[in-house]
Amino acid sequence: MRIGIIGTGAMARALGTHWARAGHELLTGGRSAARADGLARRLGGRPGTPAEAALFGDAALLAVPYDAVATVLDEAGAGEGALRDRILIDCTNAVGPGFTLTTGTGPGAARRIAAATGARVVKAFNHCPDHVWSLTPPAFPDGGPLVVPLCGDDKAALDVVHTLVRDVGCTPLTVGPLLRADQLEATTAFLISLWKTGQDPRRMLPPFAAVTR
Repeated sequence: MRIGIIGTGAMARALGTHWARAGHELLTGGRSAARADGLARRLGGRPGTPAEAALFGDAALLAVPYDAVATVLDEAGAGEGALRDRILIDCTNAVGPGFTLTTGTGPGAARRIAAATGARVVKAFNHCPDHVWSLTPPAFPDGGPLVVPLCGDDKAALDVVHTLVRDVGCTPLTVGPLLRADQLEATTAFLISLWKTGQDPRRMLPPFAAVTR
């Protein structure tokens, strides 16, 4: 598969490393040519601009800070329809001070990105920090491979992302349409607030068997 990676930070590096290992052809696009070139060399891919990455191949990963999303999408021609019907994987988190969503009470990040681009957006890889995705694979003795929740409206796009999740060494789980990405984003903000304050959210949850009797 040919995958564009928009961004040159830790998430781009972590996921790109897995996909390069799986044999996918990558184009890394960054606003800094030096950073894009450095990541491309590390992944064995090609460097480019964010616009080139957004339009490259079968799918693109949007891996930039949420407050940079609007600028990056504008530079990629979203306003002129350049991203319409593209498969766009959104791993962003719009989390601000106090672990609140900067998107407020309106549509969440993924739905705003879909509305701005007309792309076939799939929300994925947003619920864990980059160092978890850097594990080879992201699997744990007490639970096996990490399950990655996905939200999206397009089956073909979801199928592509299912493959990419498996290539990271994880288990894909479609949890609903893109509308449910709002819930996933809010849940992630809540999880971040617990992790950052030294709390283990797993202690809040009973064993699965206890709630399915």
